[in-house]
Amino acid sequence: MKRNLCFIALVALFCALSSVPLWSQTAQVEGTVTDAGKPLPNVQVTLTNHGTNRVFKIKADKNGRFSAVGVPYGDYDVEIISPSGEKLYKQLTSVAPGQGTAEATLTIDISETKGIGSRSQGGQTSAGTSGQPGQATGQQPKYTKEQIEEIKKSNEKITSMKPLVDQAQTALNAKNWEAAVPPLQQLVTMDPSNWQYYSFLADAQMQLGQYDQAVDSYQKGIQAAENMTAVDPRNPITDPAKKKPGEAQMLTNLGNTYLKLKKSNEAISAYTKAASLDANPAVAYFNLCATQYNAANTEGALDACDKAIAADPNKADAYYIKGSLLIGSSTMDKDGKMQAPPGTAEALNKYLQLAPDGPHAKDVKDMLAAIGAKVETNYKQKGK
Repeated sequence: MKRNLCFIALVALFCALSSVPLWSQTAQVEGTVTDAGKPLPNVQVTLTNHGTNRVFKIKADKNGRFSAVGVPYGDYDVEIISPSGEKLYKQLTSVAPGQGTAEATLTIDISETKGIGSRSQGGQTSAGTSGQPGQATGQQPKYTKEQIEEIKKSNEKITSMKPLVDQAQTALNAKNWEAAVPPLQQLVTMDPSNWQYYSFLADAQMQLGQYDQAVDSYQKGIQAAENMTAVDPRNPITDPAKKKPGEAQMLTNLGNTYLKLKKSNEAISAYTKAASLDANPAVAYFNLCATQYNAANTEGALDACDKAIAADPNKADAYYIKGSLLIGSSTMDKDGKMQAPPGTAEALNKYLQLAPDGPHAKDVKDMLAAIGAKVETNYKQKGK
């Protein structure tokens, strides 16, 4: 029986990079313009970014409602202009998403002030007085001068990084790994807390065969994700729902990279941690199963195979490895007939059911014949 599975199609697990945008710092801005509670129809809402001077002009409908997409987060002067061109209102506002959403809502009543109003972060906006930032509707506190300056600096930094993000994204989408590396290296230098930049950099280095560099980048990305404990609604990568699977993916890819460097123990450690984090750990467990198999750790491989099958009952190769492991534990009876452990034939037949023309189909049929078992293409998994 062949022992070396050549890592059982682990190479196929190096998934192509998705087109997940690196630059997701924009919001959908929507709201309503009123005067003493009554809708102002057909007015123009103008948003002018403090950092870039970029202007967004939005026309409200007959009910005073307006909406715009792709508005970068930041500080804006909000102006309301009547259909005749009269400037009715001006307000200082910070555009940022609300908790758990990429939308920023502005509710503007021009009767409340004639000067600069409040700042809002994805919530309702009310006006201040005497030209000072006021307090958002609800419990949003007013911003101090120092906080305003800090937000402006953050927005300026984001603006300066945008060309590098665009350059890296274009190269990644084209699978031009060599061209992707330089801008990504600059991005991790400018923002070493962003685990996503490290992840994309490591993926590119992996594709280029720069395995030592990829290991270093994955490790730094994983560490950055672990250190990112605070949730910032303006920054989607801090959301645990996005960060946790991102960390699991980096750990899986780290394990793949260790295999390229022939470091099985390190790969096993990375896959084990990935499986503990991933809500869908079938890939991590299968990688662990195949790696343990090639390391001749039968007990560890069987345990990982069972976990991979539990996570994804349709993972054919997990059944193949399990059946091969069980065959390896067979004994011979007094008549010289091979006695396979319980579950061997079931695992091998399940592989044939899922992959009747798979690359291991012939080997599986040979193993079934060796233990005197029938080929059951209509096999259904028995209850444990």
